[in-house]
Amino acid sequence: MTDASSQLTEAVEPAGRFRLYVGAAAGVGKTVAMLEEGKRRAERGSDVVVGFVEAHGRAFTTAAVGELEVVARKKVVYHGSVFEEMDTAAVIARHPSVALVDELAHTNVPEEGAHEKRWQDVSDILDAGISVISTVNVQHLESIADAVEQMTGARVRERVPDWVVRRADQLELIDSSPEQLRRRMAHGNIYPPDKVPDALSNFFQTENLTALRELALRFVADEVDEHLLARLAARHEREIWDVTERIMVAVDATEGTGGVMRRAARLAARVKGELYVLHVASSEGSRRDEARLGELRELAGALGARWSEIPGDEPARALMDWAVSHQITQVVLGSSRRSRLEELTRGSIVSRVIRLASDVDVDVHVIARREPRALVTRAYED
Repeated sequence: MTDASSQLTEAVEPAGRFRLYVGAAAGVGKTVAMLEEGKRRAERGSDVVVGFVEAHGRAFTTAAVGELEVVARKKVVYHGSVFEEMDTAAVIARHPSVALVDELAHTNVPEEGAHEKRWQDVSDILDAGISVISTVNVQHLESIADAVEQMTGARVRERVPDWVVRRADQLELIDSSPEQLRRRMAHGNIYPPDKVPDALSNFFQTENLTALRELALRFVADEVDEHLLARLAARHEREIWDVTERIMVAVDATEGTGGVMRRAARLAARVKGELYVLHVASSEGSRRDEARLGELRELAGALGARWSEIPGDEPARALMDWAVSHQITQVVLGSSRRSRLEELTRGSIVSRVIRLASDVDVDVHVIARREPRALVTRAYED
């Protein structure tokens, strides 16, 4: 490697100690992607070993291991049968810089003193100071598994806690269309031939694969977004970053606020953004206000919004401080119901918010508060 190349390599931030390839289902290519990454790192001088790769009889996957060093598996006897598992102790004793460990959600064969789950083995390897590259399918995430069971009718027995996945420094989605996956299945590239018809007519139905793909895309996008915002916030505390739209609607007990919330929800839906509802509670609140706010809180739930309440006798400042801390990109306000005299003597909250928002490049929408229309019921004769 030339001096210039070395300087460029050092300038690029390391990939992190825990990299995880996520897929919608078996056969998308996670294992091969993991092995190719291992080869690239080995070519760049890293000490890389294969802790465990599950080829499932696929010749292409086996060939993808290439010349990578493979740590010998340990044999475990269970109920008279011999099984092979990853030898975690041997991987740690070998102490490479990077270990490739397939199938994070795998359940180990019961053995005295051994962990039940492979993700626990991976945690041990990481704690030993070894970087790990691993794979997982989205249905094995604890927060998603129940939804997948209801959707597909298939039991998800192996699960990984979400915190384990969120521990990853890098998540990468290995994507494949449902049609491509079904073709791979039909050609015998995923399951053995005798299991293909059942798989295609059950778990690998197009609608199931489409839903799983959507789950995987959303999960990885959400995680990447959270990592990005955390880093940006740490470096630029008072700046708003337009990586995605976040709409905040400010609410109080004023008549017509429900309509403002619904308008904000439509705005968020059009830009595919998240919707937040914020109420700044002042010391002047009444019981009537509390009852009205309870109705608005229920409406927020129906709209799929996140409700928050904060104290503050300076509403405009409190609103914008909260908006900045939550990376809000657009603020929605209801028009003021104060008289001209009240605005002259007490000031306009809307005007203050607009002024404060301009300092941090946040857009403000002022929506007219409309009184709910009375329903007129007429009786008609046949």
